[in-house]
Amino acid sequence: MEQFLQQIASGLANGAIYACVALALVMIYVSTDHINFAQGEMAMFSAYISWQLMDWGMSFWVAFILTVLISFAMGVLIERLILRPLHNAPVLSIIVVFIGLLAIFNSMAGAFWSYLIKEFPSPFPKADFGIAGVIGPHQLGVVLVTLIVLGLLFVFFRYTPLGLAMRAAAQNPQMARLVGVRVDWMLALGWGLAASVGAVAGIMVAHIVYLEPNMMGGILLYAFASALVGGISNPAGAVAGGFIVGILENMVAYAGNQIEKATGIYIIGNGEKLTVALIIVIFVLTVKPAGLFGRVVVKRV
Repeated sequence: MEQFLQQIASGLANGAIYACVALALVMIYVSTDHINFAQGEMAMFSAYISWQLMDWGMSFWVAFILTVLISFAMGVLIERLILRPLHNAPVLSIIVVFIGLLAIFNSMAGAFWSYLIKEFPSPFPKADFGIAGVIGPHQLGVVLVTLIVLGLLFVFFRYTPLGLAMRAAAQNPQMARLVGVRVDWMLALGWGLAASVGAVAGIMVAHIVYLEPNMMGGILLYAFASALVGGISNPAGAVAGGFIVGILENMVAYAGNQIEKATGIYIIGNGEKLTVALIIVIFVLTVKPAGLFGRVVVKRV
């Protein structure tokens, strides 16, 4: 039972990271109808910025706040300088730009900080706590930080004038312009917020997987799967999808290990978790293409 609870707890911690990155993907998709394939590399680059600030003598939380602000500015600049001129460009051109950004951030991180693995500190105490030590302090801290971030975003988009303007610009740009909303700047702010949320995910996961330029590759795939399972057009669904995928991947690997111990037959281990997760995604999208919590959009032609 303790191992079972550990798998659930670990799945929740992983799911919190997937939820953050998935939420960033959904925020950009809802605003622009495009998937930012460079979201993982942007989060990785933000984690390196945080590591550098701490290496210069700043405390973790000061570096954390500064990194979130720097990432916000980086997201706004990317939208204004790179994507704004491509507003009416073909979809394939946008995809090529995203792939180019992925390669640029990856190579810049390697050039600035090298490709050697770096240990990233955790701000949470090392003493075990929780349910009989089932969940570690960093895992619990990741879940709490993620829930706080998601709660702040919910309040921002639901109750603040700027958040409501951003929602209006994403849902109906033409009507938003008629009531005086500066849609172009709302899209830029959406990119900034997505970059900030991704930065939180990068900083939180760096202690678990260690800091190196390719650390977010697999996580981005899990986040993409989470967004599709929950609903690519539904931010809350993407968050729920993140926790679902996080728990599911751990439980599948745990079940495979238990079957191997009992029968000696190898079925699935940690290395194949991603394959199983993607198979489940394909199944969900086949049965319900809009995702578990997404809504079906009907267009008349």
